[in-house]
Amino acid sequence: MKKNLRSIFEIGSLSFVGGNFNYRSLTISEEQIRFIQGEIDADPKMTRRKLSRRICEAWGWVQANGALRDMVCRGLLLRLHREKRIMLPPPRWADAGGLIRRAPEKVTLDQTPVTGSLQQLGVLEFQLVRRTPEEQLVNALLAQHHYLGHIQPVGEQIKYMVLAGERPVACVAWSSAVRHLGPGDRFIGWSAEARRRNIRFIAYQTRYLIVPWFRIAHLASHILGRMARMICGDWERIYGHGIYYLETFTDPERFRGTCYKAANWIPLGLTTGRGKASNSRRPNRPLKQVWAYPLEKQFRNLLAQ
Repeated sequence: MKKNLRSIFEIGSLSFVGGNFNYRSLTISEEQIRFIQGEIDADPKMTRRKLSRRICEAWGWVQANGALRDMVCRGLLLRLHREKRIMLPPPRWADAGGLIRRAPEKVTLDQTPVTGSLQQLGVLEFQLVRRTPEEQLVNALLAQHHYLGHIQPVGEQIKYMVLAGERPVACVAWSSAVRHLGPGDRFIGWSAEARRRNIRFIAYQTRYLIVPWFRIAHLASHILGRMARMICGDWERIYGHGIYYLETFTDPERFRGTCYKAANWIPLGLTTGRGKASNSRRPNRPLKQVWAYPLEKQFRNLLAQ
């Protein structure tokens, strides 16, 4: 069965004649859905993580660096479950919208206020923390001090902790790009087909936190500037491909986006206020300001290929 399924689901060509379920750029066939449910029925106590890895292995679904596309597969499973096409095992933790919400342990750090200038702060160290023990500290700081809390997105993702000596200064989290973003799509000028092929070359900043007791002028824009110079190399080293473009949102009712302007990010306009699950043209959430930062001068040509 797995050998036959592999011939049906080729990762290099994710389209199926007569398919009946779309997820991201995938069209999932009824046979594939039956295969998933068969795996669940064969082992009802199997965790969702184990199920997604088993499906990735059966379908040969891997990233450019050879790692299983585990988190994206879990997003697919959750979508099928919500559409009542499969019945997943009970979750180990609550989730929302495909973004897994764990409850990081609270941390107690030295909260002595730090003021002064960037020069007085000294050399900043940018530490990649994804899948390291330090990731839990970043998650906890986001959960405690970011107004949106902590999330764990699906797909490709990296996290940084910025340190001044041994003290955390900032946390920055990046993930795979948002699938459809009108202001960004118009700014890039790509077709729907080019977007489907090349969206992996965009990184989305999901969280940015300056630890609140660090009150240093120009610190936030300085970190953004340095981040833009290093993220492409780090992404390529981890996932086997670079990125050409960065994007994020800000809430204009809370923030003016001053640090993004100072770091030469480009404001592209407001979102529609409709989530991906919206069934109407009416806004169902706050409007957000969209920001972009091209990493390559020829980003439009590269993304539109």
